[in-house]
Amino acid sequence: MMETNRANWDARAGVHEGSRFYDVAGLLRGEDHLAPFEYAELGDLRGRDLVHLQCHLGTDTVCLARAGARAVGLDFSEESVARARRIAEDAGLDIEYVRANVYDAVSALGGRTFDVVHTGKGALNWLPDLGEWARVAAALLRPGGMLHVVEFHPLFTAGADEQPDLARRLVLDWDYLATGEASRFDGGDTYTDGPAVTGMTETYEWSYGLGDVVGAVLDAGLRLVSLAEHDISPWARWEGMRPDGRWWRMPEGAPKLPLLFSLRAVRDA
Repeated sequence: MMETNRANWDARAGVHEGSRFYDVAGLLRGEDHLAPFEYAELGDLRGRDLVHLQCHLGTDTVCLARAGARAVGLDFSEESVARARRIAEDAGLDIEYVRANVYDAVSALGGRTFDVVHTGKGALNWLPDLGEWARVAAALLRPGGMLHVVEFHPLFTAGADEQPDLARRLVLDWDYLATGEASRFDGGDTYTDGPAVTGMTETYEWSYGLGDVVGAVLDAGLRLVSLAEHDISPWARWEGMRPDGRWWRMPEGAPKLPLLFSLRAVRDA
């Protein structure tokens, strides 16, 4: 299933690079793609070694490097990594990109360890084994190093694809908690604008609740430092969401619901 997903991400990389959603042109002009809370949680990145797991096109990796991190990006899609390298070069940044499955990250990175392991929005749902992911993240951290996760809130992703009255209520239709089973999808549309993906359109995704993520991190031996929920999203999943700069919020009058969550966890030894 992960190999099927990898082929799909190879196929979608070009569509994503040309999309308004990723706005590569704006990024190269110096625009920022991260939210203020992300920088606040990461702290001063100057001179710190950081690896961005499942980095895709590396647009967020570019932002992290501009903030001063010695950044490395890792992704399993060869096409995504090739485009990420070109984007970084066009941005005038020296970012190392490694093509590897996230579960092979320790060996793919030569046993190196980092001050920060970062994983961004829309990453964890592509992983069949959250416990192994957390163990890999812990192994990549130096003593005192921090895992930083920013991810779509499972309440947001559990919402039905169609919302008949978003301003008043949220209809749920997908699993919130981990089930151990993958959901299979087959279609050319992704979360971005632009043409449909052609070629490999089949994908598999897994659901994880907040407790599943926190439990995996704690079981990997990391110490939880913070857990926060946020009412913004880079993805306008539903018609009726209102824009706020490059971010999106629920419509006026709607229940105040989390769209993203973030956590920080530290390796003490």
